[in-house]
Amino acid sequence: MLAKLTEIVTRFPKSTMAIFLIITVFFAIQFPKMKIDTNPENMLEQNQPDRVFYDKVKKEFSINDLLVVGIVDEQGIFNPDTLKRIARITDQILKIKGVIIEDVVSLRTSDNVTSEEGTLVVKRFMENVPQDSAQIEKLKKDLYGNPFYVDKIISKDGKATSIYIPIEKKDQSYRISKEIVKILGGELASNQKYYIAGLPVAEDTFGNEMFVQMGITAPMAGFFIMLLLFLIFREGTAVIPPMLDAMLSVIWTMGLLIGMGFTVHIMSSMIPIFLMPIALLDDIHILSGFFDRYPAIKDKRKTLIATMKGLYRPMFFTSITSSVGFGSLALAPIPPVRVFGLFVAFGIMAAWLFTNTIVPAMIMLMDDRKLEAFLEKRQGKISFVDKMLKALGNFSFNKAKVILTASVLLLLTGIIGIYQIRINDNPVKWFKSKHKIRIADNVMNKFFGGTYMAYLVIEGDKEDTIKRPKVMSYIDGLQNHLESLKIVGKTSSVADIVKRINYILHNEDEAFDVVPQSQSEIGQYLFLFSMTGDPDDLDNFLDYNSQKANIWVQMKGGENIQMHEVEKSIANFMKGNPPPKDITIRWSGLTYINMIWQNLMVWGMLKAVLGSFWIVFFLMAIEFRSLRIGFISMLPLTIAIVSSYGLVGFTGRDYDMPTAVCSALALGMAIDFAIHYLQRFKAAYRELKDMEAANAFMCGEPYRAIMGNAIVISLGFLPLITSTLTPYVTVGTFFALLMIFSTLATLILLPAIMRLWGKSLFKGRI
Repeated sequence: MLAKLTEIVTRFPKSTMAIFLIITVFFAIQFPKMKIDTNPENMLEQNQPDRVFYDKVKKEFSINDLLVVGIVDEQGIFNPDTLKRIARITDQILKIKGVIIEDVVSLRTSDNVTSEEGTLVVKRFMENVPQDSAQIEKLKKDLYGNPFYVDKIISKDGKATSIYIPIEKKDQSYRISKEIVKILGGELASNQKYYIAGLPVAEDTFGNEMFVQMGITAPMAGFFIMLLLFLIFREGTAVIPPMLDAMLSVIWTMGLLIGMGFTVHIMSSMIPIFLMPIALLDDIHILSGFFDRYPAIKDKRKTLIATMKGLYRPMFFTSITSSVGFGSLALAPIPPVRVFGLFVAFGIMAAWLFTNTIVPAMIMLMDDRKLEAFLEKRQGKISFVDKMLKALGNFSFNKAKVILTASVLLLLTGIIGIYQIRINDNPVKWFKSKHKIRIADNVMNKFFGGTYMAYLVIEGDKEDTIKRPKVMSYIDGLQNHLESLKIVGKTSSVADIVKRINYILHNEDEAFDVVPQSQSEIGQYLFLFSMTGDPDDLDNFLDYNSQKANIWVQMKGGENIQMHEVEKSIANFMKGNPPPKDITIRWSGLTYINMIWQNLMVWGMLKAVLGSFWIVFFLMAIEFRSLRIGFISMLPLTIAIVSSYGLVGFTGRDYDMPTAVCSALALGMAIDFAIHYLQRFKAAYRELKDMEAANAFMCGEPYRAIMGNAIVISLGFLPLITSTLTPYVTVGTFFALLMIFSTLATLILLPAIMRLWGKSLFKGRI
């Protein structure tokens, strides 16, 4: 069937081009419908239990995503001019659309709990800006006399203050942060600095910068691939067919994704840059074989038919296995990962279609005279690369036992390294170290209790459970344990409010800085607080029926392993100090949710890739009609993946989201080299009936094509290293490493195996 297709497209190249370009228009007109989703929470299913619980917590405790603004003055903020600027900044921030005014926490908006003549008084710290030293000293005394706000809105050294800004929707973070920057830039003096931190702004900024970076790096990658193709073939017209294949593959894939109503998420935004180098790999084999055969045949159509004949099977199976590698991600428990995997798989098969249609048609449209002139220049020339490949092929073939021994040792070393891998991630570290988000994160976590928010929710079995002294004291104990952990900077809860009122109403006697041991007394204090101050001030910490309480946990780091250690530490505390029987305790919050989805993603992708590994193995066994050859075809891939990920373990680099993505990419791509090698070797051995002669043939055009593929696929991703976002840098560098390892494993290990066992492998199959 494919041979018939080649005959048709080579006979009617212009009609073929016209048909596919018309179809492409229908995919292209879908692009204006594009919807963008930059919310990492959507990495989880809508009904995923932790996500459902987080949504419930946010609703029950009136919790919203936070931006944290830090203002630093090394001379100290306690002077009339700086305090006046802080007040003006806060007032302007309250006017920004999307800011939840009543929940902003700052010097200007937060209430202090004090007493006057035995009466509870709740009033703003800085409703009016202090004008003299006496008023400033009173403000300092009020602030540092209330531990609830120290390390929260005021640093211990008095050099920094913070403003906690809750927003209506996370996807407004980037826009609101830009408006805040304008306010800060217009109000602060030259000796004062500002910082904006928090996971919401980091994640939304990443989402916005991600599309900017894709708009820069994708064209860079395309241009770089064009340059590589030109260097490989030394002819400008040879660049056009594969680049057209790549471009159409991207348009069809993204057009279908958008047309089917899928949003463009963090993962799917990477489809173009993944697909471009993958799409043109088979094209290199066609062009390389065509240029080698044309001088002898002198007829483009006959040359194409002869070239394609030996490539139908390897091109089909390389495309199928690559599609399986990405399609395996459909088994991952992360919706955007499934979309990414399935649509890249579609794009690969679309590229296979173009390889069998567009590429031959384009070659047929090449100018005969220019083509002959170009090939005459190439004829008879032996390049340095040809000599190097021949030497490599001979070395691999003649040193078979040494190479096999070295391969086994490399595999064992890689396995040892894999056992040292640490699974970890942090969205803030998706930016390079000099990015303003990273700098703000470091500064804010130095001055304050922490910008990474997690919540520990305590739920009773009936109303007023939280008002019970045992329960309130247990909450206080949980906080004390949390604050003993290095990574936790500060905690806040209803227990702090109750203790503060008890302390104030007893003339600030240290003996009363504790939870009262009477339920009625606790109830009275909470009632007094609600009546005296803003009745909504308790909402973040206690529900209306006093059945549920919420501990705010501010952490100075947001890495998965840090959140996991805090979670584990609380679990151990609860084992040694069992909570009251009628309450349950559960974690939530954005830092916790990030740990959940990232772990699900990494482990889900790992399981999916392992499953597809076996599928690819069986495909190879079917293709070569031999379990032994199927096993051998998987060896270069296995060695490449194991040694590469072993290197990750030895270097101490975290196994994170982009590193996990590379595993699926490697599975789909690394097997391609082995398929082409084994198919071409089998065909050569069938014709030449001699192992050494077959190896000598492989050192020529097949090696050049495989090496050309390796260069394009390895270096084609390198423009990603120019990105300001570390996931793209990781994909660019780590995948290049994977491809280099898999290429070397193919061109060194497989000839050694052919030398030792080739005759028995192909016996009866020639």
